[in-house]
Amino acid sequence: MDFSTSLGLLPPTLLDGAILGLLYATIALGYTMVYGVLRLINFAHGEIFMVGGIAAIELLTFVLIPLGLPPLLMLGIGLMFAACVSAAVALAAERIAYRPLRKRRAPRLVPLITAIGLSLLLQDAVRFIESLFGNFIRPFPAIPSLEGSFELGGGLILSYKSLAILVIGIAMLAFLMLLVNRTKLGQAIRAVAQDPRASTLMGIDVDRVVAATFAIGGALGGMAGLLYALQYGKLDPFAGFIPGLKAFTAAVLGGIGSIPGAMVGGLVLGVMEVMSGTFLPIITDGVIGTDYKDVFVFGLLILILIFRPGGLLGKSVVEKV
Repeated sequence: MDFSTSLGLLPPTLLDGAILGLLYATIALGYTMVYGVLRLINFAHGEIFMVGGIAAIELLTFVLIPLGLPPLLMLGIGLMFAACVSAAVALAAERIAYRPLRKRRAPRLVPLITAIGLSLLLQDAVRFIESLFGNFIRPFPAIPSLEGSFELGGGLILSYKSLAILVIGIAMLAFLMLLVNRTKLGQAIRAVAQDPRASTLMGIDVDRVVAATFAIGGALGGMAGLLYALQYGKLDPFAGFIPGLKAFTAAVLGGIGSIPGAMVGGLVLGVMEVMSGTFLPIITDGVIGTDYKDVFVFGLLILILIFRPGGLLGKSVVEKV
């Protein structure tokens, strides 16, 4: 492939990378919010993302599409339903699995192991429930109005699905920034993240703030699950593992605990992944295939963190003694 042809692949590749990166960013926000408040890596967040997406697919397939509602209304209801289901699962996880450990001041390793166990539990629970009704792989139902595409100019084509993901994803990120920076709940979240004990002395109910943080992160993850299914056409009980792992990587890359860092990390990771998957086979003349894109991405992540351990936008954490 000559240079001009390769250069022509750059704009659509960047666009695809931005869409994938936006999905990673919306999932990464759940990791970074919980870590910012509790210093806890909630490895069950990928499965919370999956549960919300599958629940919304079921609602669309068996309720909303048979009713013949307008496509945008169906998508909006599906997003709200995914947010509610995932928020409920996240709240249950916080109340049943994490809060007792926090109250007992369990070692940091214990909640981490609990999160992994909860992740496996959610995978198998969804697989069991879906298997009762047939195949547990749930395809995203066809919505004709979202199947088309249009040209942006210069031969660059954007599908309506991708446009919906861009608009909704940016709206989700903007909403979270406003919530955290311009509301009383956001002030309480930031206060608890800075010093839980002092927040209690100031009259803040730390348990409620922690629960709200889990609910918000879960809701964003559920909405991201439906958007992921919209883009890639299906979800299954194991679909949350790889996107969840990459979203966690994006959070670390941007600076875990930083909301802008999660956004930047997601976009950088998405663009890196799609760029390497497209151009590595071209540059190496087929010696290195598309399957090696993750090796390149995570290798570059290691190099970045060697020179900037806190991530791109992260800050050094000072331990209080």
